[in-house]
Amino acid sequence: MITRPFKQVDVFTSKPYFGNPLAVVLDGTGLSDAEMQRFAAWTNLSETTFVLPPTPEAAAAGADYQVRIFTTAYEMPFAGHPTLGTCHAWLENGGVPKDQARIVQQCKVGLVAIQRAQHEGGRLAFAAPALQRKEPSEALWQALPGALGLTPQQLLAAQHLNNGPQHFGVLLDSVDAVLAVQANLASLQALMAQHGFSGLGVAARYDTATSAPLIARSNREARAFGARADAAPAEAEPDLEVRFFFDRGDGIGEDPITGSFNASLSQWLIAEGHVPSTYVAAQGTCIGREGRVHIAQDATGQVWVGGDVSTCVDGTVRL
Repeated sequence: MITRPFKQVDVFTSKPYFGNPLAVVLDGTGLSDAEMQRFAAWTNLSETTFVLPPTPEAAAAGADYQVRIFTTAYEMPFAGHPTLGTCHAWLENGGVPKDQARIVQQCKVGLVAIQRAQHEGGRLAFAAPALQRKEPSEALWQALPGALGLTPQQLLAAQHLNNGPQHFGVLLDSVDAVLAVQANLASLQALMAQHGFSGLGVAARYDTATSAPLIARSNREARAFGARADAAPAEAEPDLEVRFFFDRGDGIGEDPITGSFNASLSQWLIAEGHVPSTYVAAQGTCIGREGRVHIAQDATGQVWVGGDVSTCVDGTVRL
């Protein structure tokens, strides 16, 4: 066994222990796939990551490091909170990017760019990977209300969303409907297996009449993404409420905050005009978390997915 640097971080919240935890082994050199998977199962967290040097090809293309992402049961090609959490841990551990304003991560889905707001300790945001999406079949659409414990009238739209992980998104008519979802876990698991997606998320917009103006929040979030060097990350009220149910390998669970799903969800909702190009999503409300995902689409059309990260455990692990 080798003593390796290790951190456990909390992602998508400015309040430690209210986000989505991640274990990060900062030197995965020499570990086999089986050893990585065993350790990820042992941590019993939704994801554990292992940092490695980039491959020569990826390094030549600008990659600063490589990350392997494991759930307790399998390896993932890409995931959002492991991307931000690993980048935070790598920087905190002394990692020096080739470009101070843009970190490049290699993972199974390819190269992922991560930007850092210009103020000290600035919020990290990753570039949402390319999205493939399609309409659900009529059979799936008809089965959704029963699986979610909702009426058909509460469902506004749905899409298959694939940005590495294959997810499914459902837009509901109210935040109350999102918070009231009581999924039939057996039905949901059967739908996932039948239609080929590993997770299903629901979302709804907050009523703008009872919350702060979207324009004000959009301006505040633009500053948080680094438009001004003296700006600090702003605490924002959410524009969207999100819940996400996924197959853990041993059953269906609810994820605290899901970066990859929010990435694909935002690309779909922005493209269809359901949400503005800059907004804040809340997730984890029903399970005692206070996740905040900061979405911003830049002038080129690229969607960036940002969130705060806190280090909760800092030390070493023997692997």
